[in-house]
Amino acid sequence: MTDRDLIYTLALQHVPKIGDVTAKKLISHCGSAEAVLTEKKSNLLSIDGIGQTIIKGLSQPSLLTEAEAELRFIKDNHITCLYFTDELYPERLKHCIDSPILLFQAGTIKLKKRNIISIVGTRKITSSGVAFCEKLIEQLAPFDPVIVSGFAYGTDITAHKSAIKHNLQTVGCLAHGLNQIYPKTHKKYMIDVEKNGGFLTDFWSTDTFDRNNFLKRNRIIAGMSEATIVIESAEKGGSLVTADIANSYDRDVFAVPGRVTDQQSIGCNNLIKTQQAQLLSNPLDIAYMLNWQFENKEKPAIQKQLFVELNSEEKIIYNFLKDKDKQLLDIIAIECAMPIFKVASILLTMELKGVTRPLPGKLFELI
Repeated sequence: MTDRDLIYTLALQHVPKIGDVTAKKLISHCGSAEAVLTEKKSNLLSIDGIGQTIIKGLSQPSLLTEAEAELRFIKDNHITCLYFTDELYPERLKHCIDSPILLFQAGTIKLKKRNIISIVGTRKITSSGVAFCEKLIEQLAPFDPVIVSGFAYGTDITAHKSAIKHNLQTVGCLAHGLNQIYPKTHKKYMIDVEKNGGFLTDFWSTDTFDRNNFLKRNRIIAGMSEATIVIESAEKGGSLVTADIANSYDRDVFAVPGRVTDQQSIGCNNLIKTQQAQLLSNPLDIAYMLNWQFENKEKPAIQKQLFVELNSEEKIIYNFLKDKDKQLLDIIAIECAMPIFKVASILLTMELKGVTRPLPGKLFELI
């Protein structure tokens, strides 16, 4: 994208009363952001949904001046701009109707052909929530996923720090421009995050810091990921908004259950109860449900051993498959009298032990 193209795209992005959905509609009709801003207003009025309020916004004389100033900030701070049709724009986010027409990136983010999950939850995370989050990322590390979160207190920063600990790429989605950081106490983590991924935002350096920005930011967290995981949440909270957005994008949502008396588990329990999220009790369920394959990092040895220790439930499935050669997941669950989600988790554990392997069509067999 040339500087001229970028200036006009920035200008369109900052027109009052024009969101990303309308901006894309205008670009599709006119061909480019520059064409939108130079088109005759009478022609724009013929577009469905475009009225005088939007026309007035497009006519503001300060749009290009403000865009030029933001471009100087972008260049001075070596920020990467991602247009919504660019190859490097997050692939899954492209398919979200309200995804930003422009994203601003700092760091070394590489998302192409990667497993990407979002981890969200309360800012008042409990010690058990921290332990589960760290265990989750530790056990998923062999699959080399990208960990996305919001760089906030509690669950977010726990996820980022754990990703860095396991040498995984992590992305912080910010609710403000790249000229600041919130909370300020997390400034000490910025260098490590940028070395292991980086930051994304669709806010300008001049945008007013507002709590509603966090809700808007959540669509990026949900949209760029194949699944959103809620670690802990009170009855209300931003992580529940993210889960709702992920569901609207037809993405997988997982929630960690907790005791009914725990305030920070009410939100997760409600998600599971209302079937808005799948119950997550074993971190490896994520890899199984998303059909991940091991990456070329330090892969666990998956080879048959002469003497493998199996627990009682694993032995039931082992003996069943020994008699049946290979069988469907649903049939294994029925015949072994276990819930499907539990059988799926056990089969993945047995695969890691070198005992079973998956086949096309949800079939499984012994190695």
